[in-house]
Amino acid sequence: MSRIGKQPVPVPDGVDVSIDGLAVTVKGPKGELTRVMPEGVAMALEDGEVVVTRDSDLQDHRARHGLVRSLVSNMIEGVTKGYEKNLEMVGVGYRAAQKGSDLELQVGFSHSVLVEAPEGIDLKVEDQTKIQVTGIDKVVVGQVAANIRKIRPPEPYKGKGIKYVDEVIRRKAGKAAGR
Repeated sequence: MSRIGKQPVPVPDGVDVSIDGLAVTVKGPKGELTRVMPEGVAMALEDGEVVVTRDSDLQDHRARHGLVRSLVSNMIEGVTKGYEKNLEMVGVGYRAAQKGSDLELQVGFSHSVLVEAPEGIDLKVEDQTKIQVTGIDKVVVGQVAANIRKIRPPEPYKGKGIKYVDEVIRRKAGKAAGR
């Protein structure tokens, strides 16, 4: 049995979880999330906890057991605390500016790049080189942060580009070091 899947997910006060077949809806102080879970796994609300069980011991059902439990847990955490990813820009002349709810990035191209914020995602510029992506859906927050990083990924020689704050860039020696 899945070590993660067999643990019940506690539902804190102020959070309402409704299960309709494979669809799970979680409402909390920060908003509402709905997700349709894969087949082969059943969910039930028991004593203020969401319990996830699988239908059989088939390989697919075993594989989805821990996944569904983690997805429900992430939804509950998202509507109570929210999620946040922090990015920083490294490079001379690299900067970000807030344009309403969108971002305008200048990262060494001949033009500026406009990043539109999807619904439910807040983009903030703390100073000109630090970007904060916040929202209640963990998957969407991570994808938006990855899309921003993809505009100018960090390069290994000088480390210039957009990187996560806690990311470590492995640096390479230049060609002069080979002699």
